[in-house]
Amino acid sequence: MVTIAEVARQAGVSPSTVSYVLSRKRSISEDTRRRVEAAIDALGYHPHAGARALASNRSNILALMVPLRSDMYVPVIMEIAMAVTTEAREFDQDVLLLTKDEGTGGVRRIAGSGLADAMILMDVELDDDRIPVLRETSTPAVLIGLPADTAGLTCVDLDFDATGAACVDHLADLGHREIALIGESEGVYRRHTGFAARTMTGFQRRASERGLRAVHRMCEGTYESTAGVLARILEERPGTTGFIVQNEAAITPLLSLLRLSGRAVPEDTSVVAICPDQVALQSSPRLTSVSIPAEEMGRHAVRQAMSQLEGGHHPSVTLIPPLLTVRESSAAVPAS
Repeated sequence: MVTIAEVARQAGVSPSTVSYVLSRKRSISEDTRRRVEAAIDALGYHPHAGARALASNRSNILALMVPLRSDMYVPVIMEIAMAVTTEAREFDQDVLLLTKDEGTGGVRRIAGSGLADAMILMDVELDDDRIPVLRETSTPAVLIGLPADTAGLTCVDLDFDATGAACVDHLADLGHREIALIGESEGVYRRHTGFAARTMTGFQRRASERGLRAVHRMCEGTYESTAGVLARILEERPGTTGFIVQNEAAITPLLSLLRLSGRAVPEDTSVVAICPDQVALQSSPRLTSVSIPAEEMGRHAVRQAMSQLEGGHHPSVTLIPPLLTVRESSAAVPAS
């Protein structure tokens, strides 16, 4: 194992100079810094994690709190987690993944133990009970998601309100007058999860502004539940020609059920999804969709957390505008 003394000999400096280069606690000339960094690379030196933490009063760990629930679409969660991990390595940080639903207890445990330098929280609810605890602690934190009250918080999310509105606008511009939003499962709405509630708000507001008849229905995502939801929509609103789907699990059953009912997509019925591009592109037909910017959200959250650690950050809310990509599943409403 390479030691700091060996790095010092290779660079022709003292061990303390190597320490200053690593910790950046003192100003070192550019020439000296280059020689030390070249020696580190040549010898393959890696600072001892424990010693580094003691020297910097940091753990060099970011805690990513992701309560995994049965009604969550795990691939998107994992894509965000991978983006967080990849970006964290750019800052020489490791990521501690916490998947248990500990709520306020988990936030207090991380803040009180010094286990992590900063927290990134996902699965944010409108009235999230973790928020008051965050405001009490001094541990830097970033939310991937938006609570109802964002005062004093740093958040990043897709603008789901605008997403719901963009989907409505697309269908309205194609001439659809009766539309339906097939949403997440009942549990997601019961928890007042931010992304689902905000999409529904944007959908309902814009439908009213455009003079459309609109209905929203929750869906568990199974074939049976999707069949029940579709049957109820068509029974109540037989003139429905446009569907917006915010439930990845319901997409394949919906397309199959529409075909079985004799409603061709997009000739008779248009479908717009809020989902990852991979899901939209693997569907038949390929779906007009608003993509979930999972990688952008994860990377942005890490940068915001590191900015807080360096003391150069103020609370902010970053909403990523929706990007609707038109594909094969939407078309002008049939004349008949």
